[in-house]
Amino acid sequence: MIILISPEETSENEIATLHQLFEAGLSHFHLRKPNASLDDHIAYLNMVNATYHNRIMTHNFHKELCNQFNIMGVHLEEAMWRAQGDRLEAYVNSFTSKDNSVSSSYHEPEDLASQAVRFAYTLLSPVFSAISKSDMQGRGFDVRHINKDIVGMGGINATTTPEALKLGFKGVGALGGVWNADNPVAAFIEMKNAFAKANT
Repeated sequence: MIILISPEETSENEIATLHQLFEAGLSHFHLRKPNASLDDHIAYLNMVNATYHNRIMTHNFHKELCNQFNIMGVHLEEAMWRAQGDRLEAYVNSFTSKDNSVSSSYHEPEDLASQAVRFAYTLLSPVFSAISKSDMQGRGFDVRHINKDIVGMGGINATTTPEALKLGFKGVGALGGVWNADNPVAAFIEMKNAFAKANT
């Protein structure tokens, strides 16, 4: 599984590039626009071919966007799932009961391992030093002992993808490794090929 996180700010060619990425085999796209309004999110999704909506997980406006679009589901960043407290399982079930997926973010393997609520998959970061955030140093998490679907984030590109899989990650998530490349589609394809090769 390869997950791609959107840039925080939408660029001029982003939607066109996103369509090319979907055509190249991108199966999980996380729409993360922390500064964007609900109307901005709706406008963004309306620009994406509806054929690909079922490959999109939103980080914001969960209920509104799931009600209006046939998206894959929702993502709970760490602050959000922590804020749910005892209501977390009910919140997750409110989406999974309608066939939406729910994923989450963690920054400590111990917290992830002890979480009783089941998510479709969980992002754990930073595995390697981040490409899009120069101050985020990698921690080289080894998750082979945790029996959950964990996706490694932070410093992920075609070179580090095989290393992440050796550490026990079931998938990898990218942001800067794709969007900061001269050719994002080529960078994604290279990562996809590296992932496939490491799994053979």
